[in-house]
Amino acid sequence: MTHGTDGIDSITTYGTFGNGGGRGGVGGEPEPQYILKMFGEVVKTFRKRARLTQEQFAPLVGYSLETVASIEQGRRLPPPDFAERADSLLDAFGVILAAAKHLTRRKGLASWFRQWAQLEVGALSLYTYECRLIPGLLQTPAYARTLFTDQLPPLGDEQIEAQLAARLERQQLLRSRPNTAFTFILEEHLFLRDLGGAEVTSELIDHVLDLSKLRNVDIQIMPLVRHHHAGLDGPMQLLETQDHQWFGYLEGQEHGQFVSDLKVLSALQMRCASMRSQALSLDDSKSLMRRMRGAR
Repeated sequence: MTHGTDGIDSITTYGTFGNGGGRGGVGGEPEPQYILKMFGEVVKTFRKRARLTQEQFAPLVGYSLETVASIEQGRRLPPPDFAERADSLLDAFGVILAAAKHLTRRKGLASWFRQWAQLEVGALSLYTYECRLIPGLLQTPAYARTLFTDQLPPLGDEQIEAQLAARLERQQLLRSRPNTAFTFILEEHLFLRDLGGAEVTSELIDHVLDLSKLRNVDIQIMPLVRHHHAGLDGPMQLLETQDHQWFGYLEGQEHGQFVSDLKVLSALQMRCASMRSQALSLDDSKSLMRRMRGAR
Protein backbone atom coordinates (compact mmCIF):
# COMPACT_ATOMS: atom_id res chain seq x y z
CA MET A 1 0.00 0.00 0.00
CA THR A 2 1.40 3.40 -0.94
CA HIS A 3 1.21 6.13 1.64
CA GLY A 4 1.63 9.36 -0.32
CA THR A 5 1.14 12.77 1.20
CA ASP A 6 -2.42 13.09 -0.03
CA GLY A 7 -3.19 9.79 -1.72
CA ILE A 8 -6.47 8.26 -0.56
CA ASP A 9 -6.97 4.57 0.11
CA SER A 10 -10.43 3.11 -0.29
CA ILE A 11 -9.68 0.45 2.30
CA THR A 12 -7.44 0.87 5.30
CA THR A 13 -5.67 -2.34 6.38
CA TYR A 14 -5.14 -2.73 10.12
CA GLY A 15 -3.06 -5.90 10.36
CA THR A 16 -4.44 -8.79 12.42
CA PHE A 17 -7.81 -8.12 14.07
CA GLY A 18 -9.36 -11.55 14.26
CA ASN A 19 -11.92 -10.82 16.98
CA GLY A 20 -15.03 -9.90 15.07
CA GLY A 21 -16.14 -13.46 15.54
CA GLY A 22 -13.19 -15.56 14.52
CA ARG A 23 -10.48 -17.34 16.41
CA GLY A 24 -8.35 -14.32 17.13
CA GLY A 25 -5.77 -14.36 14.35
CA VAL A 26 -2.21 -15.34 15.08
CA GLY A 27 -2.23 -14.82 18.84
CA GLY A 28 -5.02 -12.26 18.52
CA GLU A 29 -2.65 -9.29 18.07
CA PRO A 30 -1.03 -7.51 15.12
CA GLU A 31 2.68 -7.94 14.53
CA PRO A 32 4.81 -5.12 16.04
CA GLN A 33 5.97 -3.78 12.68
CA TYR A 34 2.37 -2.99 11.72
CA ILE A 35 1.39 -1.01 14.77
CA LEU A 36 2.75 2.46 13.99
CA LYS A 37 1.67 2.18 10.37
CA MET A 38 -1.83 1.21 11.39
CA PHE A 39 -2.12 4.12 13.83
CA GLY A 40 -1.11 6.39 10.98
CA GLU A 41 -3.82 4.88 8.80
CA VAL A 42 -6.42 5.63 11.48
CA VAL A 43 -5.35 9.29 11.57
CA LYS A 44 -5.29 9.53 7.79
CA THR A 45 -8.74 7.97 7.45
CA PHE A 46 -10.32 10.58 9.70
CA ARG A 47 -8.29 13.43 8.17
CA LYS A 48 -9.63 12.45 4.75
CA ARG A 49 -13.12 12.20 6.19
CA ALA A 50 -12.74 15.81 7.39
CA ARG A 51 -11.64 16.80 3.85
CA LEU A 52 -8.32 18.17 5.03
CA THR A 53 -4.95 17.86 3.31
CA GLN A 54 -1.87 17.24 5.39
CA GLU A 55 -0.85 20.85 4.73
CA GLN A 56 -4.17 22.09 6.16
CA PHE A 57 -4.24 19.64 9.05
CA ALA A 58 -0.68 20.23 10.35
CA PRO A 59 -1.09 23.83 11.62
CA LEU A 60 -4.54 23.04 13.04
CA VAL A 61 -3.20 20.16 15.13
CA GLY A 62 -0.14 22.18 16.11
CA TYR A 63 2.62 20.12 14.50
CA SER A 64 4.79 20.45 11.41
CA LEU A 65 3.86 18.94 8.07
CA GLU A 66 6.86 16.62 8.37
CA THR A 67 5.64 15.34 11.76
CA VAL A 68 2.12 14.71 10.49
CA ALA A 69 3.42 12.94 7.37
CA SER A 70 5.75 10.77 9.46
CA ILE A 71 2.93 9.76 11.82
CA GLU A 72 0.55 8.89 8.97
CA GLN A 73 3.26 6.87 7.23
CA GLY A 74 4.03 4.95 10.44
CA ARG A 75 7.61 6.23 10.70
CA ARG A 76 7.38 7.74 14.19
CA LEU A 77 5.43 7.61 17.43
CA PRO A 78 2.88 10.40 17.88
CA PRO A 79 3.78 13.10 20.46
CA PRO A 80 1.95 12.70 23.81
CA ASP A 81 -0.84 15.20 23.05
CA PHE A 82 -1.16 14.51 19.32
CA ALA A 83 -3.91 11.89 19.61
CA GLU A 84 -6.11 14.07 21.83
CA ARG A 85 -5.73 17.08 19.56
CA ALA A 86 -6.30 15.06 16.39
CA ASP A 87 -9.32 13.22 17.77
CA SER A 88 -11.00 16.48 18.84
CA LEU A 89 -10.14 18.33 15.65
CA LEU A 90 -11.26 15.52 13.34
CA ASP A 91 -14.37 14.58 15.36
CA ALA A 92 -13.08 11.00 15.41
CA PHE A 93 -15.52 9.51 17.96
CA GLY A 94 -12.62 8.75 20.33
CA VAL A 95 -11.14 6.27 17.85
CA ILE A 96 -7.79 8.06 17.49
CA LEU A 97 -7.48 8.31 21.28
CA ALA A 98 -8.27 4.62 21.62
CA ALA A 99 -5.74 3.75 18.93
CA ALA A 100 -3.04 5.70 20.77
CA LYS A 101 -3.79 3.85 24.02
CA HIS A 102 -3.36 0.50 22.33
CA LEU A 103 -0.07 1.05 20.53
CA THR A 104 1.30 -1.72 22.78
CA ARG A 105 0.02 -5.26 22.98
CA ARG A 106 -2.69 -6.22 25.45
CA LYS A 107 -4.63 -9.34 26.23
CA GLY A 108 -8.17 -9.88 25.00
CA LEU A 109 -9.43 -8.09 21.92
CA ALA A 110 -6.74 -7.54 19.28
CA SER A 111 -5.48 -3.98 19.55
CA TRP A 112 -6.66 -2.84 16.16
CA PHE A 113 -10.04 -4.50 16.39
CA ARG A 114 -10.64 -2.29 19.42
CA GLN A 115 -11.04 0.65 17.04
CA TRP A 116 -14.00 -1.02 15.34
CA ALA A 117 -15.35 -2.07 18.74
CA GLN A 118 -15.08 1.56 19.84
CA LEU A 119 -17.41 2.57 17.01
CA GLU A 120 -19.77 -0.30 17.82
CA VAL A 121 -20.42 1.09 21.29
CA GLY A 122 -22.01 4.27 19.94
CA ALA A 123 -23.49 2.92 16.72
CA LEU A 124 -26.98 3.70 15.51
CA SER A 125 -27.13 0.47 13.51
CA LEU A 126 -24.86 -2.48 12.79
CA TYR A 127 -25.21 -4.96 9.92
CA THR A 128 -23.29 -8.25 9.86
CA TYR A 129 -23.09 -10.93 7.16
CA GLU A 130 -21.15 -14.06 8.09
CA CYS A 131 -20.44 -17.19 6.07
CA ARG A 132 -17.56 -18.75 8.05
CA LEU A 133 -18.70 -18.96 11.66
CA ILE A 134 -21.25 -17.51 14.06
CA PRO A 135 -20.45 -13.81 14.70
CA GLY A 136 -18.79 -13.03 18.02
CA LEU A 137 -21.79 -11.08 19.32
CA LEU A 138 -23.96 -14.21 18.99
CA GLN A 139 -21.57 -16.92 20.21
CA THR A 140 -22.01 -19.02 23.34
CA PRO A 141 -19.02 -19.43 25.68
CA ALA A 142 -18.67 -23.08 24.62
CA TYR A 143 -18.72 -22.21 20.92
CA ALA A 144 -16.19 -19.39 21.38
CA ARG A 145 -13.94 -21.60 23.48
CA THR A 146 -13.96 -24.20 20.70
CA LEU A 147 -12.76 -21.57 18.23
CA PHE A 148 -9.96 -20.40 20.49
CA THR A 149 -8.93 -23.96 21.38
CA ASP A 150 -8.69 -24.89 17.69
CA GLN A 151 -6.58 -21.82 16.87
CA LEU A 152 -3.30 -22.46 15.03
CA PRO A 153 -0.64 -21.70 16.09
CA PRO A 154 -2.05 -22.83 19.44
CA LEU A 155 -2.97 -20.32 22.13
CA GLY A 156 -1.96 -20.71 25.76
CA ASP A 157 -4.56 -21.16 28.48
CA GLU A 158 -4.21 -17.55 29.64
CA GLN A 159 -4.62 -16.27 26.08
CA ILE A 160 -7.76 -18.36 25.60
CA GLU A 161 -9.29 -17.12 28.84
CA ALA A 162 -8.42 -13.49 28.06
CA GLN A 163 -9.92 -13.64 24.57
CA LEU A 164 -13.00 -15.45 25.84
CA ALA A 165 -13.53 -12.84 28.56
CA ALA A 166 -13.16 -10.02 26.03
CA ARG A 167 -15.67 -11.63 23.69
CA LEU A 168 -18.26 -12.17 26.43
CA GLU A 169 -17.84 -8.59 27.61
CA ARG A 170 -18.38 -7.31 24.07
CA GLN A 171 -21.60 -9.34 23.78
CA GLN A 172 -23.21 -7.15 26.45
CA LEU A 173 -23.60 -4.60 23.67
CA LEU A 174 -26.78 -6.32 22.43
CA ARG A 175 -28.61 -5.62 25.69
CA SER A 176 -26.81 -2.48 26.86
CA ARG A 177 -27.60 -0.68 23.58
CA PRO A 178 -31.38 -1.19 23.15
CA ASN A 179 -31.55 1.77 20.74
CA THR A 180 -28.96 0.25 18.41
CA ALA A 181 -30.42 -1.87 15.61
CA PHE A 182 -28.42 -5.08 15.09
CA THR A 183 -29.02 -7.05 11.89
CA PHE A 184 -27.36 -10.41 11.24
CA ILE A 185 -27.45 -12.51 8.07
CA LEU A 186 -26.09 -16.00 8.77
CA GLU A 187 -25.52 -18.87 6.37
CA GLU A 188 -27.53 -21.99 7.22
CA HIS A 189 -24.43 -24.17 7.04
CA LEU A 190 -22.97 -22.40 10.09
CA PHE A 191 -25.41 -24.38 12.24
CA LEU A 192 -25.05 -27.61 10.26
CA ARG A 193 -21.27 -27.78 10.67
CA ASP A 194 -21.71 -29.00 14.28
CA LEU A 195 -18.60 -27.14 15.41
CA GLY A 196 -17.74 -28.30 18.93
CA GLY A 197 -20.18 -31.20 18.75
CA ALA A 198 -23.93 -31.73 18.97
CA GLU A 199 -24.31 -30.36 22.50
CA VAL A 200 -22.45 -27.14 21.70
CA THR A 201 -24.50 -26.64 18.54
CA SER A 202 -27.82 -27.28 20.26
CA GLU A 203 -26.96 -24.73 22.94
CA LEU A 204 -25.86 -22.31 20.22
CA ILE A 205 -29.17 -22.56 18.34
CA ASP A 206 -31.12 -22.01 21.56
CA HIS A 207 -28.96 -18.99 22.34
CA VAL A 208 -29.41 -17.42 18.90
CA LEU A 209 -33.16 -18.00 19.08
CA ASP A 210 -33.26 -16.27 22.47
CA LEU A 211 -31.32 -13.29 21.10
CA SER A 212 -33.70 -13.06 18.14
CA LYS A 213 -36.46 -12.18 20.63
CA LEU A 214 -34.76 -8.87 21.46
CA ARG A 215 -36.52 -5.95 19.78
CA ASN A 216 -33.26 -4.48 18.53
CA VAL A 217 -31.90 -7.73 17.05
CA ASP A 218 -32.90 -9.11 13.63
CA ILE A 219 -31.47 -12.48 12.57
CA GLN A 220 -31.99 -13.87 9.08
CA ILE A 221 -30.77 -17.19 7.70
CA MET A 222 -29.43 -17.51 4.17
CA PRO A 223 -30.58 -20.99 3.09
CA LEU A 224 -28.23 -23.56 1.62
CA VAL A 225 -29.88 -23.40 -1.79
CA ARG A 226 -30.14 -19.96 -3.39
CA HIS A 227 -29.95 -19.32 -7.13
CA HIS A 228 -28.71 -15.78 -6.52
CA HIS A 229 -26.44 -14.61 -3.71
CA ALA A 230 -24.97 -11.10 -3.26
CA GLY A 231 -22.53 -12.11 -0.54
CA LEU A 232 -20.09 -14.31 -2.43
CA ASP A 233 -17.20 -11.91 -1.82
CA GLY A 234 -17.17 -12.93 1.83
CA PRO A 235 -18.18 -11.73 5.30
CA MET A 236 -18.68 -8.04 6.05
CA GLN A 237 -19.93 -5.60 8.64
CA LEU A 238 -21.49 -2.17 8.13
CA LEU A 239 -21.93 0.42 10.85
CA GLU A 240 -23.86 3.69 11.01
CA THR A 241 -22.80 6.25 13.63
CA GLN A 242 -25.10 8.60 15.51
CA ASP A 243 -24.28 11.38 13.04
CA HIS A 244 -25.15 9.05 10.13
CA GLN A 245 -21.60 8.37 9.00
CA TRP A 246 -21.02 4.88 7.60
CA PHE A 247 -18.02 2.61 8.04
CA GLY A 248 -17.31 -0.97 7.05
CA TYR A 249 -15.18 -3.80 8.36
CA LEU A 250 -13.93 -6.78 6.37
CA GLU A 251 -11.99 -9.66 7.89
CA GLY A 252 -9.62 -12.15 6.31
CA GLN A 253 -7.45 -14.90 7.76
CA GLU A 254 -4.58 -12.66 8.86
CA HIS A 255 -5.90 -9.12 8.70
CA GLY A 256 -8.87 -6.82 9.13
CA GLN A 257 -9.86 -3.93 6.89
CA PHE A 258 -11.57 -0.73 8.00
CA VAL A 259 -13.54 0.79 5.11
CA SER A 260 -14.33 4.50 4.88
CA ASP A 261 -14.37 5.18 1.13
CA LEU A 262 -17.87 6.19 0.01
CA LYS A 263 -17.79 4.17 -3.22
CA VAL A 264 -16.75 1.00 -1.42
CA LEU A 265 -19.34 1.59 1.30
CA SER A 266 -22.04 2.10 -1.33
CA ALA A 267 -21.19 -1.27 -2.89
CA LEU A 268 -21.28 -2.98 0.51
CA GLN A 269 -24.64 -1.37 1.31
CA MET A 270 -26.09 -2.60 -1.99
CA ARG A 271 -24.89 -6.13 -1.31
CA CYS A 272 -26.28 -6.06 2.21
CA ALA A 273 -29.69 -4.85 1.00
CA SER A 274 -29.76 -7.54 -1.67
CA MET A 275 -28.84 -10.27 0.81
CA ARG A 276 -31.62 -9.19 3.16
CA SER A 277 -34.10 -9.81 0.37
CA GLN A 278 -32.45 -13.11 -0.61
CA ALA A 279 -32.33 -14.50 2.94
CA LEU A 280 -35.30 -16.02 4.73
CA SER A 281 -37.67 -13.66 6.52
CA LEU A 282 -37.29 -13.17 10.27
CA ASP A 283 -40.12 -15.58 11.06
CA ASP A 284 -39.00 -18.17 8.52
CA SER A 285 -35.46 -17.94 9.88
CA LYS A 286 -36.69 -18.69 13.40
CA SER A 287 -38.74 -21.61 12.09
CA LEU A 288 -35.71 -23.05 10.33
CA MET A 289 -33.59 -22.77 13.46
CA ARG A 290 -36.29 -24.50 15.50
CA ARG A 291 -36.41 -27.33 12.95
CA MET A 292 -32.63 -27.69 13.09
CA ARG A 293 -32.83 -27.76 16.88
CA GLY A 294 -35.60 -30.35 16.86
CA ALA A 295 -33.65 -32.61 14.52
CA ARG A 296 -30.93 -33.08 17.15
